[in-house]
Amino acid sequence: MARRDPLANAPELIGRVYAYVAYRVGDGPDAEDVTSEVFERALRYRGSYDPSRGEPLAWLIGIARRRVEEALVRRRPESGDQPDVTSPEDVETDVLQRLTVAAALEGLDDRSRDLVALRYGTDLSARQIGEILGLKTNAVEVALHRTLARLRPELEGESASGGSAAPSIASEQSEKASGWA
Repeated sequence: MARRDPLANAPELIGRVYAYVAYRVGDGPDAEDVTSEVFERALRYRGSYDPSRGEPLAWLIGIARRRVEEALVRRRPESGDQPDVTSPEDVETDVLQRLTVAAALEGLDDRSRDLVALRYGTDLSARQIGEILGLKTNAVEVALHRTLARLRPELEGESASGGSAAPSIASEQSEKASGWA
């Protein structure tokens, strides 16, 4: 039986892995470098991919999680550095939103930040996240709900003051809150 090539749909996989990495380390050159490292490693170890253990994206996210942790460890001595990003839109609002979300995420433990990155950065379902982390779907949903509940006060505080920090996180949380409360 011929093995399925885990990198057959490379453009989509690159986009999804980059989204996850950018959510964890920030958009830009650092995320590009880490994503490149992920695919370099995936190409090198392509033969070790086992389709019975999960989808190619799950395999790549597993590699990406380790590369992200290494990148964050390398960066720690320079903590506090924020990339200087300009926006063609309202720069002040954009910066306030990014800083609010970054501060809120910084207050979370590594596991919670990883869950948020997998859900909103990579746009994975709870089932897919469970496969990657070795958790049941319900456990992922509960952990995400609790994480978003911890983020809500900070994010809604920014929304109440006129901004709209992390609309995808805040809006999904408010939509689901009625069903989970």
